[in-house]
Amino acid sequence: MPGSTTCRREPSSSWASALDASRRSATLFVAHDVAVRTADRARLRQCLPLARRQTRYPESVDWNPYGLAEGNAGVAVMCSYVDRCLPGEGWDAVAHGFLAEGVTAVESSGPMHPGLLSGLSGFAFALESLSRDGNRYQRLLTAVDEMLAPEASAAVAGLGTGPPGLPVSAFDLVSGASGVAACLLGHDPQGVLPGILAALVRLAEPTDGMPRWATPPEFLTSASMRRHYPSGNLNCGLAHGIPGPLALLSLALRAGYEVPGQAEAVSALAHWLVSHGVDDAWGVGWPDAVPLTPAGRPAPRTEPAATRSAWCYGSPGVARSLWLAGEALDDEGLRRMAVKGMTSVLRRPVALRYINSPTFCHGIAGLLHIVLRFAHDTALDCFVDASTDLVDQLLAAYEPDRAFGYASLEAEDVAVDRAGLLNGASGVAMALLAAATGVEPGWDRMFLLS
Repeated sequence: MPGSTTCRREPSSSWASALDASRRSATLFVAHDVAVRTADRARLRQCLPLARRQTRYPESVDWNPYGLAEGNAGVAVMCSYVDRCLPGEGWDAVAHGFLAEGVTAVESSGPMHPGLLSGLSGFAFALESLSRDGNRYQRLLTAVDEMLAPEASAAVAGLGTGPPGLPVSAFDLVSGASGVAACLLGHDPQGVLPGILAALVRLAEPTDGMPRWATPPEFLTSASMRRHYPSGNLNCGLAHGIPGPLALLSLALRAGYEVPGQAEAVSALAHWLVSHGVDDAWGVGWPDAVPLTPAGRPAPRTEPAATRSAWCYGSPGVARSLWLAGEALDDEGLRRMAVKGMTSVLRRPVALRYINSPTFCHGIAGLLHIVLRFAHDTALDCFVDASTDLVDQLLAAYEPDRAFGYASLEAEDVAVDRAGLLNGASGVAMALLAAATGVEPGWDRMFLLS
């Protein structure tokens, strides 16, 4: 791994695979097989009760007909990407079938949460993804837009206006404002996005003490979190923490959506993350969260803490948000810090990355996909080489005797047969297709990566 790198790169207008022909063939075979399995409705029905018996967290295993993370909408997005990568196999029709089942569920539901990965904006994202640049599903998309607009506006109405401290679900990618806005970056006919951007800018405004986006102990989601952070914390994960708003605000700037104070908010959040990086034997990294003191201020960290090198938590997600901020502000220092963070991840021994699962959220597929984005954006050899190594890890983890070809590994490597995008095999298939084809993975906007 080189000791120093430049972030300047030759502009690249096309996505390309860096895999050699043999690896590309093997990767496409596995990705196709996994896609076939995860798009098999009978297999999905049969494996859901099995997964609930396998897991230690049965309440977390569910199938949401209109959900992106674990549901029909997510499988539809996967099928649509497979159709673009491997045209002529009928995948578009399969995608339509999953989407139709999601429509039935939406029509029969009452008021729906607007969140991205399991709510209404996620279903809108799937519709937009399958619409072929607005040429299909327009009546349906209009109806969903009209349902989403008031729910999204209500969800952010008070964001950043009260005293500091709130649950991460108010602003994060998974359930909160950042995820809803990620959907609206591609399609906002109701004009909801500027209000969400303004709310996130308010959330980033400096305070004399506790940051507005801090999580007091009463809003932490588990007893173990409250024991670990008795005075609360400042979440540093891309899935649930402040890198989500940072990435979203940065992507919006690059797309031409700007509200007053947005560039300043991007700069402030990015430099806050930079200031809380911690050096270890492999370079700079970021903790899952920064503890709060009893006075409500960030606690100084005296030594690095072990954390995942994942999309959801750890340096890869933080580094990607810093890269996007650097691009939005044309700030070479932020780009350099992003590359420094990612090269530190890649120096770390595989066993110390703490991502045993092959899946996207907290596993190898998510790290691979972030590395692919850095390889595309920087053209640095270290990222190209690392993407090949990570593909090899995923190919070695393929288990054709399992229901979906890949299992989600929980704590202590408990294997659970799951099919979804976030924690299941279809997310692995999509990352493998992105590595093996020349079709840019625009679907990764739902993960705030592009």
